[in-house]
This record gives sequence, structure tokens and C-alpha cells, in this order.
Amino acid sequence: MITLAVKYQCHPGKSDDVIAALRRMSALVKQHEPGCHAYQISRSNDDPDALLLYELYTDQAALEFHAQTAHFKEIVQGEVIPMLASRERGLYTLEIE
Repeated sequence: MITLAVKYQCHPGKSDDVIAALRRMSALVKQHEPGCHAYQISRSNDDPDALLLYELYTDQAALEFHAQTAHFKEIVQGEVIPMLASRERGLYTLEIE
């Protein structure tokens, strides 16, 4: 399994809009991406504009499929990224479940 952890720093006051877009994204991921086992969004307790995404994929192919979907391109690339001050991604291999 592949874990993708992404830190979003939203432009000030944009985190609620980002979360709303990611809720729509989450529903589409659950509906159309059987290789995605988790798609979770958390907000920092210290900074309301800091978000952490936790995504778990069966394998590299499932992760690559995710990045090529129309909903990723429309919602994440088209809506979410413009509302971010920064985006930091990290890939991990799941060792303990």
C-alpha cells in the first residue's frame, strides 16, 4: 500500500472553501476509485488554514489513476490549488496496518 500525505497551507480565510471542494472530491474518489482505501482531511488545531490530507492507495497504479481522473483535474488542480499558499507532498509505504 502507498500512503500519500499532503500538507496544505491555505490562503488566509480559504480553508472552509478548500474543505468544501475536498468533500466533493472525497465523494467522487469513493465512487470511482476502488484502489483508494482512505481519503481523509484534517484541520490543524493550531492554524485553521493548515490542512493535512491522508490518502491510502493499493499501489502506484491506483495513485497514478487518481491523478489522471477528471475530478482530480477539475477540483484539485482547478479549484483547490489556486486557494493554497503552499502544498507539500510526501509518499510513504505502509508498513503496519
